[in-house]
Amino acid sequence: MLRTQLAGAMARPGRLLMTGLSVLVAAFVVFGTVMAQQITEQTTVDRFRGTPEAADLVVLGDDDVVTDAQTKAVQAVPGVAEVAARAENGVSLAEVSRRYLELQGDPGSGPLSRVRLVAGGYPDGPLELAVNEQASQRLDIGPGDRVGLLVPVGGDAEETEETDETRTVTVTVTGVVEANSDREATGYAPAAALNAMGHIKGYPRLDVRAEPGVSAEALTERLSAVFQRTDGSAFEFVPGDTVRAEEARAAVDQYADVFRLIAMFLAIAVVAAALVATSTFRVVFAQRLRQLALLRTIGAHRGQLVRALAVEGALVGLIAGTAGVLLALGAGYAAPVIAHATGLSLSAPAVPAVAAVAVVLGAVLVTVGAVLAPASSAAGVSPLQTLRSAGTLAGERGIGRARLGVGLLLAAGAAGLAGVLLADLPEPGDLNYDSVAGLMLTVLSGTLAFLALITLGPLLVRPLLAAAGWPLRRLGPTGTLAVGGIGGAPRRAAAVSVVVALGVALVSGTLVGIATLQGHMDRELAAQAPADFDVSGTVNGDGDGTATDNGTVNGLSADLVRRLKAVPQLADATAYRQTDVSVGSMEASAVDLDLTALPSSRLLRPVSGALGDLGPGEVIVSSRLARGLGMAAGDSITFTTAKQGTLRMSVAATLPDEGPLGADAIVTPGDLDKMGASPLPAGVLANAAESGQAARNAAEQAIRKTVGPGSAMELRILAEERDNSDADIEMVATLSLGLLGLTVLIAVVGVGTTTGLTVLERTRESGLLRALGLGRSGLRFLIGMEAALYGVLGGVLGLALGVPYAWLAVRLLNIGAPLALPYGQLLAVFLGLVLVTALAGLLPARRAARVSPVVALGTSE
Repeated sequence: MLRTQLAGAMARPGRLLMTGLSVLVAAFVVFGTVMAQQITEQTTVDRFRGTPEAADLVVLGDDDVVTDAQTKAVQAVPGVAEVAARAENGVSLAEVSRRYLELQGDPGSGPLSRVRLVAGGYPDGPLELAVNEQASQRLDIGPGDRVGLLVPVGGDAEETEETDETRTVTVTVTGVVEANSDREATGYAPAAALNAMGHIKGYPRLDVRAEPGVSAEALTERLSAVFQRTDGSAFEFVPGDTVRAEEARAAVDQYADVFRLIAMFLAIAVVAAALVATSTFRVVFAQRLRQLALLRTIGAHRGQLVRALAVEGALVGLIAGTAGVLLALGAGYAAPVIAHATGLSLSAPAVPAVAAVAVVLGAVLVTVGAVLAPASSAAGVSPLQTLRSAGTLAGERGIGRARLGVGLLLAAGAAGLAGVLLADLPEPGDLNYDSVAGLMLTVLSGTLAFLALITLGPLLVRPLLAAAGWPLRRLGPTGTLAVGGIGGAPRRAAAVSVVVALGVALVSGTLVGIATLQGHMDRELAAQAPADFDVSGTVNGDGDGTATDNGTVNGLSADLVRRLKAVPQLADATAYRQTDVSVGSMEASAVDLDLTALPSSRLLRPVSGALGDLGPGEVIVSSRLARGLGMAAGDSITFTTAKQGTLRMSVAATLPDEGPLGADAIVTPGDLDKMGASPLPAGVLANAAESGQAARNAAEQAIRKTVGPGSAMELRILAEERDNSDADIEMVATLSLGLLGLTVLIAVVGVGTTTGLTVLERTRESGLLRALGLGRSGLRFLIGMEAALYGVLGGVLGLALGVPYAWLAVRLLNIGAPLALPYGQLLAVFLGLVLVTALAGLLPARRAARVSPVVALGTSE
């Protein structure tokens, strides 16, 4: 019997392929992720490893440095082929504030060099420097340029101003180099030359290359005599392989959390593949009903049939898993070649044999698990089925009482957990609420709801199909037949639609979460970075500041503010003043920033009151003051100032977080005068006149030119905070939606597979429709509409499940972000899914349309 079943399965390879297609896709995705992780980690290690492969031993100082004399002594030790001293420092550019350059000591050539020359030459004299490509681009410097550096003298490299501990050193840029370990703007020169710039003695590290045949252990023993000390200090000798392994671990650790997140999404994709496989096996076994009934007639009992069908499922899993692994393996090795052709650099992966075997075995287990329920149901066929004319079994329209009870119990559990969470939603600003526990309960409730959807799906299909099918019925007989084709097998429709619903629920929930997070970050950045630039601090030298009694400068002059506002590369230039006040025992900062002058202020959403209501005698307060004093719009607040005593004001609005520039109180200029503020502006906020990095760079240069080189002002580029935030959210969105798209892909594969198997099952029906006058295009349209209906049903169920749970998760995160519904994106997902599922039925539709009506009518089902 087992041989008969396997022979029958192998005799129809096309049907076997469709049965295991979802498992093949899942195996490809899982093993493809393994390959991607290997490529990512190996590329990271190759790109960012700091210790050259030629370094056999690394000498590290412990509370001391390696002296020049010791370096020369190491070079003279027998067995030492080469020594490279390392030095590290960090400097500021003398001409431009808040621009930094890392300095690294490197020989510049030879096996122990970490750099490769790209342009110009490597430094071979004092006060010369080579820069990497990052420094060349960011600081706009190249070979032949002279650059002033604020170099720490014999000490820490954190200084940003010229003091007694730093001095200005003018160096000549000799060339541009490339270094794998670089991520920041970096300059390179021999370590001795760098030490000479800052009058620094000694090196924190030596890289030593041994002569052929000399081991790291032997070299350590020989070098110990050079570094023997009598004061208790010691040097550490570490084999180069050990250092490189530590560097590799540190480099790839940054991706550990990312791949853990990917593993979670892959688990969801595997569940989707199992659901699709279960539905597919159910269709396939239903088409072989007469064969199974015949086996029952000749004496096969139910257990034998279940085992035989399970073995068949294992065979499908083995073939599909192996094919998926081989395809992923080929894609993994092709990726570096394709990347190299496009100018990128990716390292080739190894052959993860253990992972490959694990994925194939996993595919077998998933397929066997997916086949058990359909096999058990199919094995219970009555032997009398052999006497019936139909070779297939009509789709059951209802569900049993036991399944109905389980489904209702699951739905009640999901609703109960959601009710508990809704009854205990956190209040804004409640810092004691345990969001982690609430989110875990949300996941549990969503899981129960999805299981209830699987169980009760056949009952939900009917009302949804009645509503969704209404416009199709208006298209005439073809639309009516399409709706009837799906409604005639509600269990099958539910099984496929539920997988589609899983993908839609996850994607829609993620879109809602990302839109909400983006809105929340936009509101926070409207306070933290209200403009592209903040010109603040004090200026001197050209009359741009006003001196106090002790000679210090405490504000920007009116002339400087006027000149900044006249810069054509700037827009929305707005001056502001600041002062410190007290509210009871709380210290606070007050500003007179005109919110109406900044476009970003439109993103601020007050908790109470309205921002436009600010007038004389009124104040907008931050959440810190509002919560600390328990106040809202309309309440009174009393400020205490050092010069003016007390000032009682009315609260016009309260903010959910801090105010722009970190202020606790926003008042009118007249009220800030009453608080004793200086008449000089503390700074000017401004935006670039045009969008884009080029316009921002031009605006930055115009600001520096307007202020002049003798200024002590500080220019903060606030737009970089927005860029970093947007980049982080974009990365999370791309990664999440890309991984969740795998679930949708598997669901679409399930739609195509089910449609294809249904076409085979209804060959005679298709022939009859053709004989009655339905053309090939009409038949293709009919089958395409049936496939699209799977997308409609799944899309409706997925949105109904994903959006509410996304709202609940946002509320439980307690970040004070109101729900944002990206209607356009959600509609695009729904319509795109309907289109893709319709396209998934295109190939089966073309096959059905090619069959002659005479041949189709002569086919026995």
